[in-house]
Amino acid sequence: MKKTTEAPLGGELRSQQTADRLIAELRDGLFAGATQLPSEVELAGALGISRTVVRDALSLLEREGYLERVRGIGTRVNRDVLQVENRLDQKMEFYRMIRAAGHTPHSDQLLVTRETAPPALAQRLGLAGQPSPTLVFVRRRVLADDLPVLYSTDILPLALFDGQRLDTLDFTQPIFDIVSKYCHVEVTKTLAHLRAVTGSAAIRRQLGLRPDQALMQLEETCYSRLCQPVLCCQTCYTDFFDFAIVRKLM
Repeated sequence: MKKTTEAPLGGELRSQQTADRLIAELRDGLFAGATQLPSEVELAGALGISRTVVRDALSLLEREGYLERVRGIGTRVNRDVLQVENRLDQKMEFYRMIRAAGHTPHSDQLLVTRETAPPALAQRLGLAGQPSPTLVFVRRRVLADDLPVLYSTDILPLALFDGQRLDTLDFTQPIFDIVSKYCHVEVTKTLAHLRAVTGSAAIRRQLGLRPDQALMQLEETCYSRLCQPVLCCQTCYTDFFDFAIVRKLM
């Protein structure tokens, strides 16, 4: 698999940064408590940016359910959505979720292996047809303080690392940071499947589960900005987490 280095797209990056800034301002900044935002012209002046960037940022926030722009009324704010921390319909990073819950995240039981790709994984990662592609499996348990809260298995093509020695890399970092730092690829979207599972005996033992306790399994294929599959993730969450989904019906 040929490694590609992807530079952020300037306009898109500025719009996303502005959208992130607006969320912060709506939560506890300039627009804290507001149920309606000022006009695009006023926002551009208040934030010191162009109206075009403001318009694009508002479009991003509307798609994500934070806002509704209604002709003749203006830009209304959904403050219930703003309060949600852990959204399954957005890119998630579980270290951040644990910190947001007031705990210190860390991982242990880290195991990094090289394995030949089975046909199903080769297909998901766009490696079908290559002779015996090698994958990197990163398995770990993640804790909130001293409480085990999830078990993750992340799977990447070895070729993404472009000959780097795996034993010199820090695999305790969040997987999206690893892909960005060592493989120079940004994950921008995932295709996820969600199901309740019992989990294997080994995973249940590592998470210290009760006999009647189920797990929520998130199975994801993650894609780059160029719509190329980058990695597969299988994460088993305990009931420590409380997730939400914002569904846009129109």
